[in-house]
Amino acid sequence: MFRKGIIALSAAAGLVGGLLVTGPVTAIGDGGGYAERHEGRDGDGGGRTENLVFVQTNKPLGNTVQVYRRAADGVLTAAGEYETGGLGGATVGPPVDALASQGSLVYHDGLLFAVNAGSNTVTVFRVKGDELVKLDVVGSGGLLPVGVGVHDDLVYVLNAGGDGVVQGYELDDDGLELIEEARRSLGLGNANPPAFGDAPAQVSVDPSGRFVLVSTKSHNTVEVFPIDHDGALGDPVSNTVDGTPFGFTFDREDGVVVTQSGTNAVIRFELDQDGKLVPTSPSVPSGQAATCWIQRVGDFFFAANAGSSTISSYRLDPDGQLELLAGAAAAPGGGSIDLTASDGFLYVQLAAAGSVHGYEVGEDGSLRLVTTVTGLPQFADGIGMEGIAAT
Repeated sequence: MFRKGIIALSAAAGLVGGLLVTGPVTAIGDGGGYAERHEGRDGDGGGRTENLVFVQTNKPLGNTVQVYRRAADGVLTAAGEYETGGLGGATVGPPVDALASQGSLVYHDGLLFAVNAGSNTVTVFRVKGDELVKLDVVGSGGLLPVGVGVHDDLVYVLNAGGDGVVQGYELDDDGLELIEEARRSLGLGNANPPAFGDAPAQVSVDPSGRFVLVSTKSHNTVEVFPIDHDGALGDPVSNTVDGTPFGFTFDREDGVVVTQSGTNAVIRFELDQDGKLVPTSPSVPSGQAATCWIQRVGDFFFAANAGSSTISSYRLDPDGQLELLAGAAAAPGGGSIDLTASDGFLYVQLAAAGSVHGYEVGEDGSLRLVTTVTGLPQFADGIGMEGIAAT
């Protein structure tokens, strides 16, 4: 069952449904990216069909995913919009990020996973060319799903409501099959829906496939669950991480780089064989406000600061210490939230503006704006788009 790989899923063209109208796209400039090609958030490769960027609208009356083709110069062109079969949702009191999470839309090996926070479900799409084929919609195993982590044929969903639950699934011919032994409560004691600052932020599997990591924000822990051979989850190691840990990613040395949204900083840990996070460098402040999301592109790390609507850039120095390159490597405005990377380009979701900015990453980690997508749902009345991914 475990690590048997993604099963090739066939689908007739008639299964492609829910194609809607997309917003306009504006191109700015041209040029290719420098940073390492074909890397996702955690440097995870996988099957590639077209060069695409996906944006989750999180609409409360019907969640959708908008698809954009990415040209060699990073410019995005609208390709279609697809219904997930579920509803968008929100935490309580979010300033600009409805789900208050990282990884609510995840691409992996030709499949796209979307959370439907308002209906407690998860949708699996097959990416076929530049179209999405809906394969499965399943219960999330809890309340208010806000994130997905994938490794080989194992999928873990983070539910933020109530105590918070991680639920695991196996990918098979029909989509997702629930793994009973892969359900673990986080014991957070939150309401449903939870306040945005108390909701857990991210679930992800480390590159080795040995652990599931969950950041809990105001509870100030990163929980690390060992994965058994059949995908079941063992008892967690609860790692204290001060400063309201939010988003995280993995570097080339299997380090874990974590944002501290309460103190507006980024910190690096090593993940040892027992699931303990060992700090390798002190927290490095961004000098910005609400440093929450983080994305690796090659040797660089980019953090989105929702409060100041800026993007900070970091890298590891020759001694493996985290260092700040620029507090505001870009200042797009519009409430910068989630991030994704594709072929050396960085794409930033701007929830308040209802747009996406795309940047070319330079050799020195600088950012040059190359494309702007407009016409996406703007954050209003406590809800808005959240979730971005790329092939």
